[in-house]
Amino acid sequence: MKIWIDLDNSPHVPFFVPIIRELERRGHTVMLTARNAFQVCELADSYGLAYKLVGHHYGKNGFLKAYGVCVRALQLFPFMLRANPGLAVSHGSRSQLLAAAIRRIPSLLIFDYEFARHLELMGPRWVMTPEVIPTSAIPYNQCKVLRYPGIKEDVYAASFKPNPSIKDKLGLNEDSVIVTVRPPASEAHYHNPEADKLFDAVIELLSHTPSTKIVLLPRNGRQEALVRRTWPELFSAGKITIPEHAVDGLNLVWYSDLVISGGGTMNREAAALGVPVYSIFRGQIGAVDRFLAEEGRLILLESCEDVRNKIVLKKRGVTDMPNTGNKRRSALSVIVDNVVLLAGSVCN
Repeated sequence: MKIWIDLDNSPHVPFFVPIIRELERRGHTVMLTARNAFQVCELADSYGLAYKLVGHHYGKNGFLKAYGVCVRALQLFPFMLRANPGLAVSHGSRSQLLAAAIRRIPSLLIFDYEFARHLELMGPRWVMTPEVIPTSAIPYNQCKVLRYPGIKEDVYAASFKPNPSIKDKLGLNEDSVIVTVRPPASEAHYHNPEADKLFDAVIELLSHTPSTKIVLLPRNGRQEALVRRTWPELFSAGKITIPEHAVDGLNLVWYSDLVISGGGTMNREAAALGVPVYSIFRGQIGAVDRFLAEEGRLILLESCEDVRNKIVLKKRGVTDMPNTGNKRRSALSVIVDNVVLLAGSVCN
């Protein structure tokens, strides 16, 4: 079976890498498209993935977002006609869903945030979610719904192997408290401006703590430029560093003493590795994050007072390998088994 995977956003790259490799190991042909957005292509290149570059990001304006989805869906048509895939798979690519629906290619939508917008016009044939998302929160016919254990970050965290060279590349001092910070997704449809206030409070807190070193991961050039304009003295003093190129997110998280993020993926990556993590996300809290918070693997910050009182700035003992646990390894096998099952049903 020819399986088409669309890499629409940067977190999709590490998530799909082990899935792609396992599908190919089982004899399936996997074809990739990628959107020129955030660091998708740079990450895909770093993993040695062969992909067809199609379309780009259209910014935060709602009208332009919708326009961009439609334009990219049309841009995907030449690829679909040449490749003739039997199954389209993505982790929330609206353009792929729309293109597949028009072309009548069966599609599988994987998602882990139940409040993301999915239009009926783009309705996939099947959806797959983590088991912790309640059935009542999934807006699809239950006969279409497949489940997998754990969280999506378990898929690639289970095979993670630390590489300490990142410390030298980023100039991370062993004596400093390394804090990896990811700003809020200010261009996402679910963005709440309250998260920007929490982000500002985080930078102010860290800037007044002498022992801290901030590794900042802006989402795009506009966000980086804004941060540099707002806190130029922290950059000149070496308090904040921004990697020049896309970095292995898991590796950076592992060698951080704590993580503070306004986005879901990096929060959950830290939780998967057992690294202290604080969320400044202020949109609707999804079931996965609630589950991690209840387990004590994620701390939700809801106010500037929480930023000042709940964040613990201290060194942690970094071991040679994280304890990701054998139980979490089943996430990858269940997802691949489901994809193969669906591919087989289409073929038959």
